Amino acid sequence: MDPLILSRLQFAAATMFHFIFVPLTLGLALLVAWMETCYARTGDKVWLSMTRFWGKLFLINFALGVVTGITLEFQFGTNWSRYSAFVGDIFGSLLAIEASVAFFLESILIGVWIFGWKKLSPRAHAAVMWLVALAGTFSAIWILIANAWMQHPVGYVIRNGRAELADFSAIVFQRFAVLEFLHTVSAAYILSAFFVMGISAWHLLKKQHVEVFTRSFRIALMFGLVFSFFEVIEGHMHGADLAHTQPAKLAALDAHWETSAPAPLYLFALPDDKNERNLIEIGKIPWGLSLMAFHDFSSEVKGLKEFPREERPPVLLVYTAFKLMVGLGFYFCLATLVGLFLRHRLLENRWYLLIMLLSLPLPYIAVQLGWIVAEVGRQPWIVYGIMKTSQAVSPVISGGQVMASLTGFVLVYGLLGAVGLFLMARHAINGPVEEGGEK
Repeated sequence: MDPLILSRLQFAAATMFHFIFVPLTLGLALLVAWMETCYARTGDKVWLSMTRFWGKLFLINFALGVVTGITLEFQFGTNWSRYSAFVGDIFGSLLAIEASVAFFLESILIGVWIFGWKKLSPRAHAAVMWLVALAGTFSAIWILIANAWMQHPVGYVIRNGRAELADFSAIVFQRFAVLEFLHTVSAAYILSAFFVMGISAWHLLKKQHVEVFTRSFRIALMFGLVFSFFEVIEGHMHGADLAHTQPAKLAALDAHWETSAPAPLYLFALPDDKNERNLIEIGKIPWGLSLMAFHDFSSEVKGLKEFPREERPPVLLVYTAFKLMVGLGFYFCLATLVGLFLRHRLLENRWYLLIMLLSLPLPYIAVQLGWIVAEVGRQPWIVYGIMKTSQAVSPVISGGQVMASLTGFVLVYGLLGAVGLFLMARHAINGPVEEGGEK
């Protein structure tokens, strides 16, 4: 049993499971804050029912996100000690800010929100929820800056065999970090919108709590519409940036093997890593990749053969994840655009409600595919161009030890997932508690 492979599997399992909960926390906090603000302004009990209903789902989800996130930081010490020793000055400081400032602030504010219902005015209580949403976003900023540094390291010097901090502002404000933050947070907002629309659709199909879930659906619909289209535009900018920062990943995303100018884009291909070619290529656009990568019809795009085999990501996996993610991104635009025209006749269009109910898991799949594109697409580097993943694993752990901890993670996370799903499903199915408005 190879400790490197098992450690990678363990970190992937922990991260992807943790990332089931984080996106919903980010987006649902904003939606709940908006609903509570409407209640504070109007005194309408329906808004209060909505706030309490979606707020409880937010709290369950937040708790699960916290529990599943704690183990990740321990793994840097247990499984990736060489990595921690090499980049601790930089990566450690960013995580420390996230944990000691942003997450701490978010946790305190959530406590105030939970216990402040009878102690704060409606406006002050709604303001606390906005602060919760901002604190959660602040926390995401530092995590994504840390990840962006691994994807595109800047602002450092190599001294005594370690990467040391040289320019903090260069790390925080670099273009890659900004693009990654916008892309990830927008994806979180889309996921939250589809989550609210999916549950609302279920109740509207059963014609129960109609006022509560019609309003919920419409708010989430507009939220999802805006960020679905924003995500497509921003995603293109993020992808184009890879031509300069991670050209091997860009080539893998489009299964582009030969350096060419102009570079073609295929609507569908089936990569063959072993033989360095595509087995199937359909829908060739002769200048498509040049235009997408450099906004120029004739620019040269490096092919995968320009890079040594050992420095290429696994093309088939990265290519497939990317294409599916992009396809889902366009689906979210289409689904919300159709909803825009049907928003005043939701109950009359049961087929649309059924589609949106069935669409609830799709953003979850999209964000997991995005993680594969970002992290597997960066391989074999753990810090791009500086340190390979194989150089980062702890030297003292054995395959048996990692297998034991991996098995434990899977069992515990499986149990947590089952409990969390049960709690959220039960609350979602029961619907809101009557607040003097419509039931």
